[in-house]
Amino acid sequence: MRGLSNGAPSTWLVRILSVVFIGLGLLFLVAPHSGATLFGIAAPGGEGSGYLPAIGLRDLAFGLYLLILSATATRRTLGLILAATLVIPIGDIIIVTAARGSDAALNLLLHGASAAVMAAGSVWLLRISGHDKTGGQS
Repeated sequence: MRGLSNGAPSTWLVRILSVVFIGLGLLFLVAPHSGATLFGIAAPGGEGSGYLPAIGLRDLAFGLYLLILSATATRRTLGLILAATLVIPIGDIIIVTAARGSDAALNLLLHGASAAVMAAGSVWLLRISGHDKTGGQS
């Protein structure tokens, strides 16, 4: 059987993350200046503002990937995807720190929390998949 079982806490973690990222993606698409404020860097003007929908599409796609994978993939696969995706919040922390430094403490905390949840979720999914007799398929 592929996909996570509907009642498992790990399933809800993945689905909640997917909804959060879909919401963030939609925020950047519908209200890009609000999205930029939440991200931690002021929205650029002119052509530079074209990057804001790109951030929205990145987050929207990631949320959709997680939602689809929660229905089709194993816990191990999802754990590995979350581990690989740590590149995003870590990169975001570096970008915001380079642009604003400690002036963006709340934004950095949000990116750090995102990284912590993904890291913890990855470790959790990989750990429980290693204990499954099915290889993490439920």
